[in-house]
This record gives sequence, C-alpha cells and structure tokens, in this order.
Amino acid sequence: MPSPGSRLRSWFWSRPYLLLTFTALFWAGNSLVGRAVRDVMPPVALAFWRWTLALVILLPFAWPYLRRDFGVLKQEWKWLLALGTLGIGGFNTLLYTGLQTTTAVNGLLLQSLQPALITLLGAWVFREAVRGPQIIGIALAMMGALLIVLGGDLAALAKWQFNPGDLVICAAVVVWSFYSILLRKRPAVHPLSFLAATFLIGMMVIAPFYLAEIARGRVMAHQPESWLAIAYVGLFPSLIAYLFFNRGVELLGSAAAAMYLNIMPVIGAGLAALLLSEPIRWFHVLGVLLVGSGIAAAARRAVPSRAS
Repeated sequence: MPSPGSRLRSWFWSRPYLLLTFTALFWAGNSLVGRAVRDVMPPVALAFWRWTLALVILLPFAWPYLRRDFGVLKQEWKWLLALGTLGIGGFNTLLYTGLQTTTAVNGLLLQSLQPALITLLGAWVFREAVRGPQIIGIALAMMGALLIVLGGDLAALAKWQFNPGDLVICAAVVVWSFYSILLRKRPAVHPLSFLAATFLIGMMVIAPFYLAEIARGRVMAHQPESWLAIAYVGLFPSLIAYLFFNRGVELLGSAAAAMYLNIMPVIGAGLAALLLSEPIRWFHVLGVLLVGSGIAAAARRAVPSRAS
C-alpha cells in the first residue's frame, strides 16, 4: 500500500495548474533578479553558474535514472541537443543579456507574447488546429497580463519604444516558444534524466560564450548579492520550475501551459501587496479576471500532448 507521502507526491504531480502556479512564482522572480544584479553579475556568467548549480544539486538524484535511460538518451541525442540548446543554453542567456539594458517590466511585457507565439508555432510546425475559444482565451489572458504590468495604462503601449535589450528579449521569447512546442519530442525517459541531460547540454552551449565574456573583462563581483542570485536562480527558476513546467506541458500541451504562465504579473502584484504593502488597485482586479477568464476559455480545448 502506498505511503501517505507517496500518495501526496502522486497527487501533486498530477495537478498541472498547481505545478504551473509554482513555476510562474519562481519565474516571476527570475527577471527581477536578472535585472537587479546586472551591475555585479554579467549575464552569461549568471546563466552559466545558474545551470552549474542546478546540475550539481540534481545529479545525485538523477544518476540512477541516467544510467537506466542512457541508451534512450543516446538514441534521441538530436532532440536533446535541440531542447538543451534552446531552453537551457539559449533562452536564459538571451533573457539576462536583454535585461542588462531594459527593465524587468519590459521583460515581462515581452514574455506575455509567448502564449500567442507558441500557439502560432504549434499550428505551423505540427499543424495543430487553432479554434475560437483558444484565440479568445489567449487575447483575454494577454490583455489581463498587460493591464497589470502597465499599471492600468494600456495607452502606454503606443508610446513604447524598443531598445536593444527589448530586441534581445524578443529573440529569447522566440527561442523559448520553439523549446515549448518541441517538448512533445522529448525522449520517453524519467523527468530527472531528461533535466540532467538538457542541463549539461545547456552548460556546454553557454561555456564558450562565458569564456568570451571573461576575455572581454566582464567578470562577476564576488559579493553576497552575486552568490544569492546564483542560489536563487539555480534552485527555483531552474531546477524546480523546469521540472514543473515540463510536466505541465506533458499534461496540458505547450499552448495551454504557456498561456497559464500569464499569471506571473498576477503573482507579482500579490507579492507586492503582501511583502511591500502596495495597495490592490482596480487594474489588478480586472487583470486577474481577464487572465482567469482567458485560461478558462482556452482550457476548454486543452489536450494533453502525452499520456503520463
């Protein structure tokens, strides 16, 4: 008979929206940290040490599954290389680079485009049908996220000017969107095996750029802020959030999982109210309602991409 702890883990692992809520919580802090430490932590260094720490923590737990799944991983090396390069090596390096010259708010704004892009790419690459409820849901959720991030002033979008950092983050959004739709091609191995393999590939992709960054004289400052940033992004947005997001995509499909992450601004507003005593304004409430309505509308046709 399964133990209470085993039953609880099984229950949690089968709840995609709960998993994705924690993912959104951890990723909401990722952009903030990347922007906050830009003066003491070069972007490629942060990306490299993030995945190094995540792999060091993960490896003792993943090792038995890696040995078991090695044959499958070796056979599917092309998909692992693509996923590790895109989701681990590419996205975060581009995101942190973009945040050097733009704001965390702009980063969140641009990332809110991911659900629409993932849906379009899914229709283009895998010929997925896109129907009315999904389009309406994406539009509502995106509008709600923008309303919260822009503080209720949607007209501010008309005055927004792109800077080089925004363009880099746009590239990161495209890279992440391809990673999300290609997750359906991930090898049929244990989740920890898959994470460890892609983390290692991502580190190998980042390493030459990290060495080039050092050669240009950009080195991390050995200050408490640097180590705290590495600790946070290595554990929460990396190891835990990627494990949860991959499972969410497995259960819901890439488009539905990505759209649910529009709750990141909602979580950010809640944290600001809880930790900083910032007031809840009308646009927070309306934004939450729009995001929730959008998720509910799109969920009417969410189809799991793979049986668990």
